[in-house]
Amino acid sequence: MFRIDQPITAPAAPPTAPGAQQGEAPMTTTDHLHAFIADLPKAELHVHHVGSASPRIVSELAARHPDSKVPTDPEALVDYFTFTDFAHFIDVYLSVVDLIRTPEDVRLLTYEVARDLARQQVRYAELTITPFSSTRRGIDERAFMEAIEDARKTAESEFGTVLRWCFDIPGEAGLEAAEETTRLATDDRLRPEGLVSFGLGGPEIGVPRPQFKPYFDRAIAAGLHSVPHAGETTGPETVWDALTHLRAERIGHGTNSFQDPALLTHLADHRIPLEVCPTSNIATRAVRTLDEHPIKEFVEAGIVVTINSDDPPMFGTDLNSEYAVAARLLNLDERGLAGLAKNAVDVSFLDEPGKARIKDEIDAYTTTWLAP
Repeated sequence: MFRIDQPITAPAAPPTAPGAQQGEAPMTTTDHLHAFIADLPKAELHVHHVGSASPRIVSELAARHPDSKVPTDPEALVDYFTFTDFAHFIDVYLSVVDLIRTPEDVRLLTYEVARDLARQQVRYAELTITPFSSTRRGIDERAFMEAIEDARKTAESEFGTVLRWCFDIPGEAGLEAAEETTRLATDDRLRPEGLVSFGLGGPEIGVPRPQFKPYFDRAIAAGLHSVPHAGETTGPETVWDALTHLRAERIGHGTNSFQDPALLTHLADHRIPLEVCPTSNIATRAVRTLDEHPIKEFVEAGIVVTINSDDPPMFGTDLNSEYAVAARLLNLDERGLAGLAKNAVDVSFLDEPGKARIKDEIDAYTTTWLAP
């Protein structure tokens, strides 16, 4: 499993946490920022449904389906989730997808993902779901929709975390998958209440974006937002294609956008956010090292950046860890981290009262934390 254990470098912080007891050891700057991040209210916009399955859930599902090659021992998953390149990651990811075979599996996974998000103080998340991967394996499409919606409503009631869905096309499955995903996303008899956006995932190499234009046109006409992956393992031309042909409102990853100054200017001028997932980019070898990650270039170019975890258990990370990585790469203090959190809320597809509520909570939390 890929892990990030590099220290955070940040501006000076108070020597003790608010409420620390007399005689307690002073907190380091790193400890202080980690503590701030842990309880900071957050939103997450780029996190995958199956890719969020914790080792406990993956091992439980593997035990339910012993014909799978996925290990049932959570410890063995550490080696199993070590990727040689992006193609290997896709192979492993699809083997975990194959564990989701019944509506009960779908419901369990969705509910447990929401629980893990709530533990990180995530107030709102747009979870990327690939329904084609489940329906083609024989799960009844209506039962699938009912399972995710039941989990969503139960999780919001029990944890307070609001979930919304992005249905994405698995690009490696071609136009058949695009047609099926579009049908499931636009049929009023099936479309789940929580669905807000339409995406495109999977490998980019050999999967040109323009071929998916008719499907995105239909989804947009049905009121869904466009949020395709682009520029993760290919160059900036893929991002341009996503903008031109798929009418992208946000870009999933967009990592290689830095190679084209004109693209950076376009993204900044049109306020098109990038959903940045630093640890994911290292784990899949899209970027060689964290110090080479272009997130700082994006911020300096004036692009709206959001911080996300992508497939967190597979990469040995979570959203809190990604905020810690961002703090180091961008040299952020608490106010800077709060600003990142508000970025995600601002460019989410949550309604305006919901956005205002979370941003007010972020401000109140930050003010209390920084109070003398």
